[in-house]
Amino acid sequence: MAVAPRLPTRDTERYPGAASNPIRQTAQEPVSTFSVDVDTAAYSNVRRFLNEGATPPTDAVRVEELINYFDYGYARPADRSNPFSTYVALAPSPWSAQKQILHIGIQGFDLPRAEAPALNLVFLVDTSGSMWGPDRLPLAQKSLNLLVDQMRPQDRVSIVAYAGSAGAVLAPTDGRSKLKVRCALDALQAGGSTAGGQGLKLAYDLARQNFDAKAVNRVILVTDGDFNVGIADPARLKDFVTDQRKTGVYLSVYGFGRGNYNDAMMQALAQNGNGTAAYVDSLQEARKLFRTDFTSTMFPIADDVKIQVEFNPAQVSEYRLIGYETRMLAREDFNNDQVDAGEVGAGASVTALYEITPAGAPGSADPLRYGRPAPKAGPAGELAYLKIRYKLPGQSRSKLMERPVTAGDGSATLAAAPEATRWAVAVAAFGQKLRRDPRVSDGFGWPDVVALAQGSRGQDPHGERAEFVQLARAAGERGTAGE
Repeated sequence: MAVAPRLPTRDTERYPGAASNPIRQTAQEPVSTFSVDVDTAAYSNVRRFLNEGATPPTDAVRVEELINYFDYGYARPADRSNPFSTYVALAPSPWSAQKQILHIGIQGFDLPRAEAPALNLVFLVDTSGSMWGPDRLPLAQKSLNLLVDQMRPQDRVSIVAYAGSAGAVLAPTDGRSKLKVRCALDALQAGGSTAGGQGLKLAYDLARQNFDAKAVNRVILVTDGDFNVGIADPARLKDFVTDQRKTGVYLSVYGFGRGNYNDAMMQALAQNGNGTAAYVDSLQEARKLFRTDFTSTMFPIADDVKIQVEFNPAQVSEYRLIGYETRMLAREDFNNDQVDAGEVGAGASVTALYEITPAGAPGSADPLRYGRPAPKAGPAGELAYLKIRYKLPGQSRSKLMERPVTAGDGSATLAAAPEATRWAVAVAAFGQKLRRDPRVSDGFGWPDVVALAQGSRGQDPHGERAEFVQLARAAGERGTAGE
């Protein structure tokens, strides 16, 4: 009888370190620019820790990925020619007196399944010894079988497995042969070292060999990220996938397991491979990714999506972006179509929150002794100007959307704000408290997070918001904010 290897301790898990965004003085830095992020890996990973009665490491909590886990019901655009609609709301901050929360949302066009292009997929499956255990390879096999359920006759899938070496397990097979694909998946077994770099190269080679310009060509990587043979350095892998994305092959990265989970590697791959990252902690999460959110997971509607907000110093004295620390861009990157940014799938939305200090309210920094020239007033009532830049899939030149943010977008109280904004603020508070962010005052405690979330649950057909409320209660019971 085979004996399962001893799993490493959680101390070997690796996360990309990033300090929370600082407060910016509008008079000095009026423009904020970042790449969108539709990844959700941090949310399901944080959920895993809390459900096990553990405290998530601070670096494991990427607040934007917690916020973007949820659907906010934004109005959908009418057609594909203009693939995004925008949402803006302004409400008082519940944790900082005299500050406000600016809520920005963009909603992608939802591609009808009948109009979706064919898929050319390569499943790249980590079968190394570190994938032993029910929450690793067995869960990955069940998850990929859910994806196989969605295949149509025009779709094709290949399988590459890697352990001590990499090899093709299944040649390109169309969606009429689901049983053949399932048998190939079910035959995979864990064992050996992790030649992840070799596997990644072979998967890209296979995707290019079967490349279809009219299809979505995508590598689906399932792994714990523990690469130790071949290209194993995150910096080298980053360079490799950066080169590969130029071929038109997308990359999706799905993390599994605990104890040796390498989130830093997963982020390096996803952020530079023109793709997305998720963490699968249960079969329920797999169903969400590969059934409920299938079109947004598989079919891109826009590449290199960037957001830029210019704040009016006559109306806003300070601001800070909540989250997106690993997605920040230089101001000039916004107009540079050579700079990579995030991908957005069909029907997906992106949400970002700023905490702003209105002009005249107490700020975080002392006023300058010698002052500055008085800022131009700008259009009446205009607090900020929002710009969104994106490329349609396969195109090299970006398109621009823009709109002002005005006082008319605001609510006098948080209770009067739209449900979507109240929910986003609750999730942002949860994430910041898990990160022990000093900008969230001790006066806004875990019971306040729970109450705010409970009061803004709204329609919850899949129970995701109810689950979040329970996670917030669990975090409060552990006293996470004070540890």
